[in-house]
Amino acid sequence: MKFINDVDIEGKTVFIRCDFNVPLDENSNITDDSRIKAALPTIQYAIDNKSKVILASHLGRPEGKRVEKLSLKPIAKRLTTLLGKEVVFVEDFESREGKEKLDGLGVGDVALLENLRFWEGEEKDSEEFARKLLELFDVYVNDAFGVCHRKHASVHKLAELADVAVGGFLLKKELDYFNRIFTIDEKPFVAVIGGSKVSGKLDCLINLLNIADKLIIGGAQAFTFLKALGYKTGKSLVEDELVGEAERIMDEARDKGVKFYLPVDFVCSTSIKDETGYSVVPYQEIPDDLMGLDIGPASIELFGEVLRDAKVVVWNGPMGVFEVKAFANGTNRIAEIIGSLNALTVVGGGDTADAVSRAGQSANMSYISTGGGASLRLLEGKKLPAVEVLESKS
Repeated sequence: MKFINDVDIEGKTVFIRCDFNVPLDENSNITDDSRIKAALPTIQYAIDNKSKVILASHLGRPEGKRVEKLSLKPIAKRLTTLLGKEVVFVEDFESREGKEKLDGLGVGDVALLENLRFWEGEEKDSEEFARKLLELFDVYVNDAFGVCHRKHASVHKLAELADVAVGGFLLKKELDYFNRIFTIDEKPFVAVIGGSKVSGKLDCLINLLNIADKLIIGGAQAFTFLKALGYKTGKSLVEDELVGEAERIMDEARDKGVKFYLPVDFVCSTSIKDETGYSVVPYQEIPDDLMGLDIGPASIELFGEVLRDAKVVVWNGPMGVFEVKAFANGTNRIAEIIGSLNALTVVGGGDTADAVSRAGQSANMSYISTGGGASLRLLEGKKLPAVEVLESKS
């Protein structure tokens, strides 16, 4: 694949598809700008190489309608601060005013388009919508790793139609790290997979059995595996329709010599809202009226021992309901343990990245992906549609 530094952009208009899908509070203030900062190297490179820069992104799920609280205006304001220069905000690139703003861009100037998902054609991978965007630029750059698993117009159809379509530096960094974890020779390779459902991680677990030496399961999905082993799980979340699949995964792990670890105790309560009446219960003794909401201290100790000699760690999915203080300890401690390792540690995006940040361990990880869904697809051993387009263009 070619990247932005492989093509001539001087004097040209460069369209950079970023992932500015950042969290906002009730007053539309950005609460975490890490995704914006991750895009800065590509944006600054385009500025420094004397191009006119048009940035585009989505935010939330407005479903083809204009939703004011999902406007990218706050992102334009933050970019203006981070870049040290005004970022022109374009509410409607099809309007006369919008076209005048874009036509008025000079070398080194930067504009940001309004939320692309305000247009129905974006999520429909519409060629008509893509062709409207195509009129705006000379060079297309995809730096939105977090959306590369989707066939949306601005990352898929637009890249197909563009004469010159390349990747940005963030996309390169993401792909390089995931390629590295699949090709590195250092052992042992430990995969830590959490989250609530087996259904969302099934293909990931199956693929990881081909490369991991040890597989740690945490989060609510552990209960589907425990039920497959014949244990009672109380009111804990179980995907009954996947109990057979869970059994198959454990059998395959045994056949391939992959060491498979489940929690041995849980922090249980009557509900997520009950933060005072919780208790620590061994995995064999979960009462019928309680649900497991975090891994317990013995599980933390076990998983810590499993991770102690790891040379490569991939972590996707929290150990419990980390958003609630009473049930966050397991996730926080695993973050601390992984952060202390002398190993290549790669964290999947989304909830896991948020959990690592809350635990204060972000700086101690080798790499934290900006894309939860995209990183999970790579862990499943699958291709990213938007990346395939860029590869074919190169």
